[in-house]
Amino acid sequence: MSDFLPFTRPTIDDETIADVVAVLRSGWITSGPKTAELERALAAYLGGGRQLRVMTSATGGMEMALRAAGVGPGDEVIVPAMSFAASANVVVRVGARPVFIDVELRSRNATPAAFAAALSPRTRALMPVHFSGLAVDMDPLNALAGARGLRILEDAAHAIGTRYRGRLIGSFGDIVSLSFHANKNMTTIEGGALSFADPALALPLDRERFHGISKDAAGNVDVYSAGGKYNLTDVAAAVGLGQLRRLEGFNARRRTLAARYFERLAPRLDPDMLPEPGDDGHSWHMFAVLVPFARLGLSRDEFVARMKARGIGLGVHYPSIPGLTYYRQLGWDPAAFPNAARIGAETVTLPLFPAMADGDVDRVCDALLELMKR
Repeated sequence: MSDFLPFTRPTIDDETIADVVAVLRSGWITSGPKTAELERALAAYLGGGRQLRVMTSATGGMEMALRAAGVGPGDEVIVPAMSFAASANVVVRVGARPVFIDVELRSRNATPAAFAAALSPRTRALMPVHFSGLAVDMDPLNALAGARGLRILEDAAHAIGTRYRGRLIGSFGDIVSLSFHANKNMTTIEGGALSFADPALALPLDRERFHGISKDAAGNVDVYSAGGKYNLTDVAAAVGLGQLRRLEGFNARRRTLAARYFERLAPRLDPDMLPEPGDDGHSWHMFAVLVPFARLGLSRDEFVARMKARGIGLGVHYPSIPGLTYYRQLGWDPAAFPNAARIGAETVTLPLFPAMADGDVDRVCDALLELMKR
C-alpha cells in the first residue's frame, strides 16, 4: 500500500547519510571519534555540566546504571505499572525487586505521592517514567529521594528534548536514561545515553559498558569486574549527530501535530480517552488514545485491522506490566493498578512523526471517528 501511514517513521537527511558514508570509508566504524563527539554534543545540548555516556540501548544503560549505583539482591525499586517492560526487567536482571505503583489515567505518569506511599525499608531507588515525553513532577520526587537517601533513575526513553519547568530532562537530577531507538524523537538506529552528575559513577559505568576493562597510561588492559558490552558504534553516532542537529525542529513539529489531534478529537471524545496535553515542554514522543473496545463491540486486534485497511498503522503502548505473564507469575495482580490496567487494555498509538502533513492527522482522525461511531 503506497500511501500507508505508519504510526512512526524516522527522518534521516542526506547530510546524515553522507556522514555515515564518511565513517564507513574512514576505516574506524566501531566506538571512536564520532562516539566521543556525540557524547560532547549531547552534554552541550542538555547543559547543566552533566557527564554523558552513550551505549547500545537505553535498556542496557538502565541496567548499567542500577549496577553502578549498587542496586542488587534484597533491594526494591519503585516502578510505574504503565511503561515498557524494560523498566521492570532491568530491575529483575540486577537481582532487585520491582515494586509497582499505579499511574494517572491521562498523563500515564506516576505522582510523587504514589512513590512516597510505596516506600519500604528495602527501597533503594525510584524510577519515574516520563511517559510519551510528558515530564513527571520531578522537584518533589527529587526532594523525597534526597530526604530518604535514595537514588533516582529516570526512564526518559520518551523524553529527549522534554522540558520540566524550563529545564531539559537530563540536565538535572541523579541519573537519566535516554533512548535513541528507531521510533524515538531522535535515533541512532539502536542506542541510548545516560546523563549523570555524580563523578563516582563514571568509572563503574565505563567498566560495565566494555567488559569491566580499564587501561593504564601505557595501554595495558586489566579487568576489574564481569562487565557487559554496550559500546555504541561510530556509524550509529554519526546518525545521532545528524538527528541531534534537528531535534528541536522535530519536536516543534510533533507539538504542532499533537495540537491538531486535540483540535479534531477533543470535541468528539470523552476527555479521559485523550492524553494529557501538558505544556510547551512536552516533546510528544507518542499520541496514544483510549478506545472503549467493549462498547464498540470490537477487539483491539479488529480495530487495528480496520484502521490498517484504511491505510493507517497503529501501535500499542503498552500493556500493563503487572499483567504480563512473567510478572503475574511473580505474584503481581494487574487489577491492583486499575488505571494502568485500563490503559493497557484500551490504548492505541496514533501516527505521529515529523514528516507527517496536517492532512495526515485529519485522515487518521476521520478514520478513527468513523469507527468510533459504532
